[in-house]
Amino acid sequence: MLHVILKYMLQYSRELDASFAALADPTRRAVVAYLCERPASVGELANQLPMSLSAVGQHLRLLEAAGLISTEKKGRTRFCRVEQEKLAAVEAWFAERRRRTERRLDRLEAFLDRDDTE
Repeated sequence: MLHVILKYMLQYSRELDASFAALADPTRRAVVAYLCERPASVGELANQLPMSLSAVGQHLRLLEAAGLISTEKKGRTRFCRVEQEKLAAVEAWFAERRRRTERRLDRLEAFLDRDDTE
């Protein structure tokens, strides 16, 4: 059993770990959800959150370090957007967990159905 757990743990990547760490915070999840709708300026994001511009900047730097968002300066304004590829990696991880769980449930259902017919 331990070898199965170790093999499973080795499938994690540092990038995925960083993504999950960044998304562990509800404010950062809210920022990502907002940016999934459309790119936004840092000021626009700050107006949506009950915190200082400095605090918003700290959250954005962490999201950017994890690769979940990117920022670009245009004139005096910094704009943020979601990095779909990184977000897709998180989604793929969840999708694989879901597929595995569904296969197990399907096997359990088949077993229970077989047991009912006997």
